[in-house]
Parts: sequence; C-alpha cells; structure tokens
Amino acid sequence: MEITLGLVLPREELSIPIARHICRDALNEVGVEAECTSDIEIALTEACTNVLEHSGPGDEYRVDVTVDGETCVIRVVDTGHGFDSETLRNMGDDLSAEGGRGVGLMRALVDRIEFISKPEAGTVVHLEKTLHLDDDGPGARLLRSPHA
Repeated sequence: MEITLGLVLPREELSIPIARHICRDALNEVGVEAECTSDIEIALTEACTNVLEHSGPGDEYRVDVTVDGETCVIRVVDTGHGFDSETLRNMGDDLSAEGGRGVGLMRALVDRIEFISKPEAGTVVHLEKTLHLDDDGPGARLLRSPHA
C-alpha cells in the first residue's frame, strides 16, 4: 500500500492549513495513531511556514507526501534563492527561544530531516517519520493481510 499526494500551493498563509488537512486526512484514512499524525502535521506546518517566511521569490511551492505502511515522507519544495544549509546544523535546537524554533521542532517531531538547498534554485525540506498504526485501522489490517 502506498499513497502519494502532490500539492502545488500559492505562497500564502492560507495554503498551510490546506496542506496540513490533506496530509492528516490521508494519515487518518490509513489508520495512523493520533499522536504520530499530530507530530507529522506540526512538522509539515513548520516546513511550510519556513517557505512563506524565507524562500524569497516565487508564487508557488510544492508539497509531496508519500505514505506507505511504515513511513511518511514529506518534501516541501520552494523555488526561492536557497541558503547555506550547513548553518542549520547547530541552530534550531533551543525550543524555548522566541524565534527560530521551527527547525528544532521539526527535528524533535520526525525521525529524519534533511535540507537540500541550491543557490538561486530553491530549497527542499525532506521529512521522514516512522508510522505508528492503530491495530484495528485499515493500514494495519492491510499489512496483516496474506495478500500484502
């Protein structure tokens, strides 16, 4: 089983809840536990917010979500000016700071995060989270199926 969603969204604040709700609905349909779904939603929200605040020129950004029986992979792609992703290695870990908590929050909520940035070509925020499925949810039942 695999669900793949691709969204091309305007760089507007109203696009963030749309991406979040579509992702949440896909996770709910599969039967992902509520806490795991919430972690993914918050990490996605932070990644999209960073696009709006930091990506530079461009009218749109892309959100790709892939959900299989074990993992959720999200890629948030902008076409802005890029940045030095090495600067993120040591920042964003202080969740009590007034600003700049998004990177640390994403790191705390997902299992893997990667920033791929190319000057004048944009940035990809790659998030991965191992899924925790409800035992009676459709995803868990499909994985137990002899045809899976």
